[in-house]
Amino acid sequence: MSITIDARGFSCPQPVLMFMEAVKSGNEKEIIVLVDTDASKENVSRAAKSKKYTVNDIRQQGDEYRITIVKD
Repeated sequence: MSITIDARGFSCPQPVLMFMEAVKSGNEKEIIVLVDTDASKENVSRAAKSKKYTVNDIRQQGDEYRITIVKD
């Protein structure tokens, strides 16, 4: 299953907390996180790696980022 988290407009640590909440469910194979700051992009990516997820892709779309995270 896949889930999309729209964390645009939120400052850290909120995007990380939103990602961690999705991880707690344990059912998601792919998590897509939308953020709009470099700090959020870096922090969500770091949190994903710490939870043994792989950051599969980061795409910049204007001032926003789409981070695709998959469970190993």
